[in-house]
Amino acid sequence: MSGVAERTILLTGVNGQVGFELARSLQGLGRVVAVDRSRFDLDDLDQVRSVVREVKPALIVNPAAYTAVDKAESEVDAAMRANGEAPGVFAEEAKRLGAVLVHYSTDYVFDGTKDGAYVEDDAVNPQNVYGKSKLAGEQAIVTSGCDHLIFRTSWVYGTRGKNFLLTMLRLGAEREELSVVADQIGAPTWAVTIAALTANVVAQAENQDWWAQKSGVYHLTAGGSTSWHGFAQAIFDMSQTEKRPVVKPIPASAYPTPAARPLNSRMSAAKLRETFGVAAPHWRDALLLCLVR
Repeated sequence: MSGVAERTILLTGVNGQVGFELARSLQGLGRVVAVDRSRFDLDDLDQVRSVVREVKPALIVNPAAYTAVDKAESEVDAAMRANGEAPGVFAEEAKRLGAVLVHYSTDYVFDGTKDGAYVEDDAVNPQNVYGKSKLAGEQAIVTSGCDHLIFRTSWVYGTRGKNFLLTMLRLGAEREELSVVADQIGAPTWAVTIAALTANVVAQAENQDWWAQKSGVYHLTAGGSTSWHGFAQAIFDMSQTEKRPVVKPIPASAYPTPAARPLNSRMSAAKLRETFGVAAPHWRDALLLCLVR
């Protein structure tokens, strides 16, 4: 890979939660060419290919995705194009250029039936269209043979876009009581954490052989785990809102959604720590930083 000074980094989804933070954390690691949907629509695979060929990046960082989990159940083709086919195009172009692809996937590739934290080699079995589309993207990248890092993350939140944190703060200001699912377990992961650890890993890269040796799937999630109910309780405990609702625990069965969610979304990040020497903070510590930022 070219040296840092002349390295071009193509960053997608710059207006999204993770993309917005990556645009900042990647500064100093190369010339960042950030694109949003106005220039780069994942639904248009020819445009995806054209932009990569125009920019000729040494590194592609792709947080852009179709993320409407429930809507994906009725928009299967759109989800598969953005999450399954577009990453395959990135990978093909990266292979052709001798570039590296950093891509983000999800805990939803698992079915949530494991007793304990999932590791990267555990069997995948997505239970919804979104999970199936993200798995298709993973498989297309691996099949291409390009040098790549696939970071599976979970329960992403931040101070922009649509996410659980912002939804809770909005509903908490409007209602006296909230009912939140208490039997789905995972690790709420701050978008800033994802961006910071990505930049740390990218900064470690020595040469193309380094990328080839490190290529693979890694779990990148906050430390610890909780339920959506526990996450909601922590949000109201830590935030300085004047009005605090009662947060009532309910089972997932009491809150049916078009897309099935795994009951267990815990993922071990040991491989990430052992390979790159980085670890995300505990989810509560990150949440506090997010709320006071």
